[in-house]
Amino acid sequence: MTIRIIRQIIEPKIVIEGAGVRLRRSISPHRTNIFDPFLLFDHFIFDYPIEGPISGFPMHPHRGIETVTYMLAGSTHHRDSLGNSGTIGPGDIQWMTSGRGILHEEMPRQDKDGRVNGFQLWVNLPKSRKMVQPQYQEVNSQSIPQINHIGSHIKLIAGKIDSTEGPITGISANPLYIDLSLDSHSIFTQNTANEHTVFAYIFEGRCSFSKDGKIVQATKLVQLDKGEQVKIYSDTGVRLILVSGTPFDEPIAPYGPFVMNTQEEIKQALKDLREGTFVK
Repeated sequence: MTIRIIRQIIEPKIVIEGAGVRLRRSISPHRTNIFDPFLLFDHFIFDYPIEGPISGFPMHPHRGIETVTYMLAGSTHHRDSLGNSGTIGPGDIQWMTSGRGILHEEMPRQDKDGRVNGFQLWVNLPKSRKMVQPQYQEVNSQSIPQINHIGSHIKLIAGKIDSTEGPITGISANPLYIDLSLDSHSIFTQNTANEHTVFAYIFEGRCSFSKDGKIVQATKLVQLDKGEQVKIYSDTGVRLILVSGTPFDEPIAPYGPFVMNTQEEIKQALKDLREGTFVK
């Protein structure tokens, strides 16, 4: 069985998005689409007063993608043009399929200790589903399966491990999305389809992806090469997000909050916004 080795290690860049939200960005939408089907990965983390007051992401549009918000600390209040609203807190997940178009806002809120800590992942939609009706899947932490083995602790958000399935379903990219913690001197093994895109975002501790391989320290994103199995080793302990999914092998045209297949479709999205027909 082929073990996936490191293809590249990415140092997150600090960017400011929305109304003054400071992020660590490891993946951003690009025509080269090397993380297909994944488009963006952000880590938004605040520790008041070190990083100052937070604002958020006021009402803005999306088309052609799915946005995934997973909270570790603090909370995020959301509302949209379809009348949905709510708040997700520590351990909760929101998976939004924007489809043909939605306007929404996400406003992070600090916990009693002034912390906000979470992730946003953008997942592409295939051409055949770019214009589906928008929908939400919102799951609280109590509904996320936890799998504990000797030395490893898994929160299974999407996908399947052995006979356990995550609560997020019906996603075209057939993703695996887990929050993985390893104790010191522990090993984690997960089989993967050879053609899947796989990356790991290490945000606590350190690990390697082969027994005597390069040790990767937090905070880094690791893109793994093709293979049939992921192996993660940690001598001191580690916590990371592990994500895999099926590439669509389609051209993309990214433009801000829109990701379509052609520039003509981007122009149509902008026209729909101008003419007030973006949301139906």
